[in-house]
Amino acid sequence: MNWTSGSAEVPLPNQESEMNNKRALLLSLVVFIALAASGCGYNTLTTKQQNVKAKWANVETQLQRRADLIPNLFEAAKAAGFQEQQVFGDIAAARSRLLNATSAPPQGVGGDKSPEQKQAVIDANNSFGGTIGRLLSLAENYPNLKSSESFQKFQDSLEGTENRIATARKDYNDAVQDYNTTRAKFPTVISAKLFGFKEEPFFKADDTAKQVPRINANDVRQNPNSTPAK
Repeated sequence: MNWTSGSAEVPLPNQESEMNNKRALLLSLVVFIALAASGCGYNTLTTKQQNVKAKWANVETQLQRRADLIPNLFEAAKAAGFQEQQVFGDIAAARSRLLNATSAPPQGVGGDKSPEQKQAVIDANNSFGGTIGRLLSLAENYPNLKSSESFQKFQDSLEGTENRIATARKDYNDAVQDYNTTRAKFPTVISAKLFGFKEEPFFKADDTAKQVPRINANDVRQNPNSTPAK
């Protein structure tokens, strides 16, 4: 019998092997659980991301519809004697930026726009909406414009489109809220990191872009020889 004074007991070879086997089994179990959780998380995130993609597509459809109305609105304004060329130029430039942003080739997963691209569209839209609001506000100075049936027709169409954009924006933001919340929770956050699921941006509209100013019909005056108010 061998004794070592003052020393700790040294595990026997069989005991050490058994401990290593237990560690390996525990590690394998942890890896298995992590992979299983990440697999479930991947499926969940994919489903919710596809919902975000569908809602975003509807947003872009409504933004395109509004952009398509602008040339006709321009012609109606010009025909009624609206001469604010700087406003026309600002709107045309903002419309061009929006169309460039919406038509950019998708760089995200599954043929979707990346979060950065969506943010660029949101920023361009807010700028575009603000310039349209300026046009309709300045229309108050043009009695001929206010009394133009053609201009009123396109303004009504524009207002209807703004309502559709507001609805599409809310649906998109609800989908983003659901996706981002799920993405940030454990264990789906593991899948998000492993498979590159990025956080999606909310569609936050500027105050100037939340609604289209409405011309007061009670102020309409019929005067074919009118000039812009000073």
